[in-house]
This record gives sequence, structure tokens and C-alpha cells, in this order.
Amino acid sequence: MKLPRRKFLHLAAGAAALPLAPHAARAQAYPARPVRIVVVVAAGGGNDIVARLIGQFLSEQLGQSFIIENRPGAGGNIGTEAVVRAPADGYTLLLVAGANTINATLYEKLSFNFISDIAPVAGIGSVPNLIVVHPSVPAKTVSELIAYAKANPGKLNMASGGIGTPQHVAGELFKMMTGSNIFHVPYRGAAPALTDLLGGQVQMMFATMPASIEYVRAGRLRPLAVTGNRPSEMLNGVPTVSETVPGFEASAWYGIGAPKNTPAEIVDRLNKEINAALADPKILARLSELGASPIVGSPADFGKLIADETEKWAKVIKFAGIRPE
Repeated sequence: MKLPRRKFLHLAAGAAALPLAPHAARAQAYPARPVRIVVVVAAGGGNDIVARLIGQFLSEQLGQSFIIENRPGAGGNIGTEAVVRAPADGYTLLLVAGANTINATLYEKLSFNFISDIAPVAGIGSVPNLIVVHPSVPAKTVSELIAYAKANPGKLNMASGGIGTPQHVAGELFKMMTGSNIFHVPYRGAAPALTDLLGGQVQMMFATMPASIEYVRAGRLRPLAVTGNRPSEMLNGVPTVSETVPGFEASAWYGIGAPKNTPAEIVDRLNKEINAALADPKILARLSELGASPIVGSPADFGKLIADETEKWAKVIKFAGIRPE
């Protein structure tokens, strides 16, 4: 049963407002042993890099190891469920990403409810994607891409890393908001999708910034727009999609969650330390290298992001009739 969005936000805000004084001793004693951060994808990707960056900072600040545990499988649901079922004591955390909010609607028979079973702790960073096209595509702007797609219905092929992936649903959001008829070509991972885009077998992709930017700089892919709320410093002169399609936004983002009922004082301490990390020049520089902007705020702020994203992608998934493979 879905938890109403309003009730979720109320609970998240209420938890953040709980008095800390009666539990101050427990918060100060935490952590007394190593902490696991579960990452639901294999090592080496953006999720893993961000988790290790924050884990190292927390280890240094709190005097205990924050161990990254990669638990891929079932679109991220295996690792997420492991955290849902873990004791709510602050010693098992989840690297939350946009895929969690997509999966909440994409998979109809999950044994957990992400929005009610994971407590929001803190945001970390947001990374815009890029609309990139093969140089053979005549469009040089988003408006030209829309016009080209409408003049050639179904002939423009859009690659993604698979059905229900963030790249796929971003493309479906674009199609929904522009009325464009673009054919989706799913791959088993973003890397082979990008390879075929470079070879011209497909014509466009909503690609991650870290994976595509070097090909853009080398002139092998043409960037039309970034999918975030503002232009990227890494790509001067490249506009946002929203300048042509008002309200469009589809960024990758990361944060930390914990099992529900994790003590509020532990959640708040972790939130404070993660926000401190996002003020550290070395952390900010590394995030900038990944094309990421920091997400600073309270647990309730991160909970609102999760709720908003879950609601947005639910509409897209239902509109497009997306079903998992």
C-alpha cells in the first residue's frame, strides 16, 4: 500500500523536529563500530564513487570505518531490501539514488515500500544528464530536435542503459512533454548504448555527464542541452532543456537513507556530518569533477526530494506504460 505523499512529508518533518536532549548520549556514542553503506550497483560507477567519497569523510570525522558494500541485482532492489530488513540502529545505510524512486512504481510487487521503509538522512549531490546526438543528426538545438522527431516519426532512435533506467525514463519524460515520436532502444547497460551511439547505430541518448563529456569535447557527440535546472560549468554555452521545454528536469542524484525507525538523533548526526562534508573544499572539488552540485539540507528536505521524484516518475511510467524486463 502506497504511503500518501503528504503523510510521508509530515512524518519526515516531524522526525526532524524531535528533541535531541534525552538521547544526546546515544548520539555522541555513535558510531561504536564499523558502518556499512550499501550501494546497489557494481563498483566503479557514479553511485559507488560518491558513496566512497562520503564514506571516507565520515570515517575520518567519526573515527569508525564506513565500509562500502556493493549489492547489485534486480535493478537495485536486492541491495535496497537488504537495508530495509537491517536493524534500525544506524549501522546499515543505503546510498539512495534516483533509480529507487523509479522502481517504486516500475515494480508492482516489491516486498517493501521504499518511501515508507527507508528514512531519509541527507542529500549529497545532483548531476545533470546531457541530451547528446550523433553528429549525423541535423538538429543542433532542442527545438530542432523536436521538429526533426515530429517530421520523422519513429525514425529517431534513442539509446538507454535498459528499460526503466534513469536514461530511459528521462527520454520518456521528454517524449511526454514534447509530443515527440522517438523510438527507444534499450541496451544491457549504459556503456554499450554509448558505444552504439558513437558508431551511429542509434542517434541520441540522455547520457550521464561523466560518461559522455569526453566524447563531447572530442567532437564525437553533439550536446544539445543539459537536463538540470541550470547550465553546467563543464559545458559553457550549452543550455538547459527547460529553456525550450519549460518545467523539464531529469538529473541523477544521490543521498543517504537508513532503515525506518532509525533513532532520530543518529539520523540528525549523520545529516550534520554529511552537510559538513558538502562544505569541505576537497569534497566540493571532487563532486565538481563529476559534474555534481551539492544537495545540502535537513532529513525532511531530502525526504521531499524523494517524494517529489517518486511522484514525477510514477506519472511518466504510467503514461509510457513501462514494464520491467
